[in-house]
Amino acid sequence: ADFDAKKKRKVAEIYRALNSDPTDVAKLRRMAISEGGLLTDEIRRKVWPKLLSVNTDDLPPLPGKELREDNKDYQQVLLDVRRSLRRFPPGMPDDQREGLQEELIDIILHVLKRNPQLHYYQGYHDIVVTFLLVVGGRLATALVEKLSTHHLRDFMGPTMDNTKHILNYLMPIIDQMNPEVHDFMQSAEVGTIFALSWLITWFGHVLSDFRHVVRLYDFFLACHPLMPIYFAAVIVLHRKQEVLDCECDMASVHHLLSQIPQDLPYESLISKAGDLFVQLPPSKLAKEAAQAAQAERTAASTFKDFELASVQQRPDTVLRQRFRERLRGEERLRGEERTKSILTKPRTNRFVKLAVMGLTVALGAAALAVVKSALEWAPKFELQIFP
Repeated sequence: ADFDAKKKRKVAEIYRALNSDPTDVAKLRRMAISEGGLLTDEIRRKVWPKLLSVNTDDLPPLPGKELREDNKDYQQVLLDVRRSLRRFPPGMPDDQREGLQEELIDIILHVLKRNPQLHYYQGYHDIVVTFLLVVGGRLATALVEKLSTHHLRDFMGPTMDNTKHILNYLMPIIDQMNPEVHDFMQSAEVGTIFALSWLITWFGHVLSDFRHVVRLYDFFLACHPLMPIYFAAVIVLHRKQEVLDCECDMASVHHLLSQIPQDLPYESLISKAGDLFVQLPPSKLAKEAAQAAQAERTAASTFKDFELASVQQRPDTVLRQRFRERLRGEERLRGEERTKSILTKPRTNRFVKLAVMGLTVALGAAALAVVKSALEWAPKFELQIFP
């Protein structure tokens, strides 16, 4: 009874915000973020356009099949959409699902045709199908186009470079909140590729329950475009004990993290991700990283380091090489045991971590400048994450 009363109050608040003149978009954002999100697909059909500044009185007509002719992306989109069976509700009649899949293809090709600066990527259809199922084809076309030219723009570049930059925020967030987990993951050399499909599909590809997917979409649509990477960090931190109990090698940790649990406490994690964003806004992370790197820069600026890095070895590989050279000069009696303890111990020495950061920045000033420009993003539609 208490839950029903709270739900009724929230529905009433949402409709008050929708009916105010002008629409109270700030209130709608708070409603989308707060416990339970927007509650129903009927409400989402009204609120999602407001969160994306889409005028529902001037929607484009449904895309037609003519877009398929001589379209460079058609075959790949067709293959991906055909593989998307599990994204449709179980028990949906085949003819209905097939009709929706045809619509899905046309929406994707329509957005790409109208925005030639955007490039299709595998996983994009997982986002588009969520909008199609919630709001229908015509409105989905308008919402997806706005989303693609703003929130998703960095995934749709000609290369994966911007996507990699966004993934690179994951480890600094984890480091700030739990250095032990961060150091363990660094020792395992697991990287961040396990979170790629989470990020580029807004978790649509990896969550089997559609209710959880749309709840996260409420949250992400109401927030800064980098919020999905904060949510990814919160998932890793939520599983910290599993991570630390895992074998400290890349294959084991990657396998663990890439298998996302389906019974996550979503409301709690959403709340934590929001708190984390407030505590560690992207601009603060960038400044702290730059300051730490500057302080240790001379320690990493030897000719040997630059030489190794010039052949595109990772900074932590450079440091490991330095350790190995030091070990060769020590007594052979300690041999393998000592080598293993230095190279794989869960808690990496803080100096080594700072030296990695220093080497990264020393060798990649241009890349850092690109990242810093991203971190000044404000959630306004005139601005983009990477200009």
